[in-house]
Amino acid sequence: MSEHVRDDELLQISDLRIGFGAKPGEASPIVHGLSLSIGRGRILGLVGESGSGKSLTCRAVMRLLPDGGHVLSGSVIFDGRDILAMSKSEVLAFRSSEIGMVFQDPFSSLNPTRRIGSQMIEAIRNALNLSKEDAERRAVSLLEEVELPNPAAKLRMYPHELSGGMRQRVMLAIAMAARPSLLIADEPTTALDTTTQAQILELLRRIRDVDGTSILLVSHDFGVIAEMCDDVAVMYGGFIVESGPVEEVYLRPKHPYTKALIASVPTLAVPERGYRRPTIPGPPLGTTPYASGCPFAPRCALARPECEDVSMTLLPVASAHTSACPFGGE
Repeated sequence: MSEHVRDDELLQISDLRIGFGAKPGEASPIVHGLSLSIGRGRILGLVGESGSGKSLTCRAVMRLLPDGGHVLSGSVIFDGRDILAMSKSEVLAFRSSEIGMVFQDPFSSLNPTRRIGSQMIEAIRNALNLSKEDAERRAVSLLEEVELPNPAAKLRMYPHELSGGMRQRVMLAIAMAARPSLLIADEPTTALDTTTQAQILELLRRIRDVDGTSILLVSHDFGVIAEMCDDVAVMYGGFIVESGPVEEVYLRPKHPYTKALIASVPTLAVPERGYRRPTIPGPPLGTTPYASGCPFAPRCALARPECEDVSMTLLPVASAHTSACPFGGE
């Protein structure tokens, strides 16, 4: 085990830089020196607007970056092993047994021309080396675990015959086939209605509580993160701008971006007449090349001239709570 990884940490990402270009040497950085860790049996929320680099980070962990994407530097240590140093064959075996991933749109992850059973059985056999008959029994059992009614009948259906929530349950079942130590859930409830979203989140919580699975939950919704997670890392413009225990960060945020995300979370309280919920002005940084200083400064109501030169180093705020704003969001 790396001397920099604690025994209670399942995954530790250190100084990860990701860029896009024809070759690594020509790549423009999108994710800048990202570092975060996930404890065993804990849920870490990675939160930020679209374009912050959250999904790219997840894909780098899985070694699934799209064409033109390159890891420029850093390490991704999982249980003492550097995923970025693995061979292709090692990565394939690793994905099947150690890390499961659920993507935002389950319909795009399932082959529309094949029945659910065919796809599940293939995935289960790859992960567990079972016979076709045993894999089919395992598929039925997994669909029962994710509370999909009449699972045997669902195996005979095509993806388009299932609702969005049902398809997401199928993807959860496939991801958990080999009981991986880590589950990455990338915006798993974004396209679902409120009731189905709550059911999927409850399934994720139960997976952690029953199996002890660590979860990296990606979302743009701080309300979901506050409800589900033990720890949180707030991401903007390819940087982690604040991190810490979720209750500490949610109740005492220090970075202006974190404060803006929390202020935008809907509540059940009846607003006063004429009240408008705060929004963050301007578009997200997205793929705009980063020059220097705080990337959030152009949208920040508290920006000052010094923000153009600040380092994006995470500074201690309280125990395990850090923020990249040297002014404490004042």
